[in-house]
Amino acid sequence: MTTPGSASARVRRLAAQAQVVVIEIAPGGVVGRHPAAVPQLFVAIHGSGWVGGGSGEREPIEAGEGVAWEPGEEHESGSDGGMTAIVVEAESLDV
Repeated sequence: MTTPGSASARVRRLAAQAQVVVIEIAPGGVVGRHPAAVPQLFVAIHGSGWVGGGSGEREPIEAGEGVAWEPGEEHESGSDGGMTAIVVEAESLDV
């Protein structure tokens, strides 16, 4: 990294071209089960909730945690108290 004052930090491209969206899930809200069209990275940035992948089991997630889904993988997410997440979708993700 060439930013003044930086040390032992590496910046690399996550994807050549990507779509990035913010999902705001209200308390009690759900993003229904659906297949990922391309590799997808879901990162909770505020609040907490749950995610469910291919197995259908719900796993807790909180701000600072993330999950990656492969193309075709069925997944869903929701929250009892509210959660905001950033989702990155691209043909190829280097995570």
